[in-house]
Amino acid sequence: MPAYDDKIKELEEQISKTKYNKKTQHAIGLYKAQLARLKETQLKRSSGGKKGEGYSVKKSGDATVILCGFPSVGKSTLLNSLTGTESRVGAYAFTTLTVIPGLLEYKHAKIQVLDVPGIVHGAASGRGRGTEVLAVMRTADLAIVLIDVNYPGHLKVLKKEIYEAGLRLDERLPDVKIVKKSRGGVDIASTVKLTKTDFDTIKDVLREFRIHNADVVIRQDISIDQLIDVVEANKIYIPSLVVLNKIDMVPEKKLEELKKNLKPDVCVSAEEKLNIDGLKDAIFYKLNFIRVYTKEAGKKADMDVPMIMKGGSTIKDMCDKLHRDFVNKFRFARVWGKSAKFPGQKFTLNHRIMDGDVVEVHLR
Repeated sequence: MPAYDDKIKELEEQISKTKYNKKTQHAIGLYKAQLARLKETQLKRSSGGKKGEGYSVKKSGDATVILCGFPSVGKSTLLNSLTGTESRVGAYAFTTLTVIPGLLEYKHAKIQVLDVPGIVHGAASGRGRGTEVLAVMRTADLAIVLIDVNYPGHLKVLKKEIYEAGLRLDERLPDVKIVKKSRGGVDIASTVKLTKTDFDTIKDVLREFRIHNADVVIRQDISIDQLIDVVEANKIYIPSLVVLNKIDMVPEKKLEELKKNLKPDVCVSAEEKLNIDGLKDAIFYKLNFIRVYTKEAGKKADMDVPMIMKGGSTIKDMCDKLHRDFVNKFRFARVWGKSAKFPGQKFTLNHRIMDGDVVEVHLR
């Protein structure tokens, strides 16, 4: 697809060469909108609707974690250290040719960990199996960005590839609502002062996406990139951990320097199994798990084995996980713990449960 590549390259050069200020923000906004549309078209054409062999992985457990990194960064070795799964390992690039799932059982949580083929430069535009790899990444609840201690410069490049793939690490969906209408043009209301763009630029960017009539409400000081994300509505927002691997291969002084520059969340040696427990802890807490205990009426709660739920879960979410019929047969629930004002308080399905709660479900 040389024509698309040329147009994309031309727009990227225009954006990089144009100094951002009040006078140029409008032009840059339009360039970015055009670039986003071109890349989306290119990605659709490069994938051609084909599915890569070995990339279909059924989600299981309480959450799915993806190991993301360039070839030979140590993903397979780390998967083995975390889960005991035997992923084929070799001292050369491109060892992993299919998605290898493993199961990490930690603090009663069952966490699916996926080792995928190493991302190569250009993966986001469909090169080198990149489309399939990044499609698997989009199903994850957490991304582990694994960096080789000998190649610290890979972090910036890898994050760019992940961003280009439509993943927004450690971000939230921008607070912007766009409601299309049949006529009347584009009406914009903002509850905050916009410092990174203006109404005229927003209107022109929307026109670039063929949105000519809409009501737009903005409750966040957004950039043009964030506006484009809202319009495209195909971005995935997940948390991440930056993990520095092979720390046994550098002197302590060099490691401290790397920590200062890269600010990794966890430093490990998958080969030597250094600080693997620290990484397990970080994964558990980054996934925002809460532990909830169940009890039957007239009996003591089972405090030995908690149910693992995500923070913000409701009683309905809990019922769905317990049994598919529980929601339909639900009468009420009694709750003991942080989310209740008094012990045994009655709640409906939409009540949010908290870590350590004891829940007694009553059915019809």
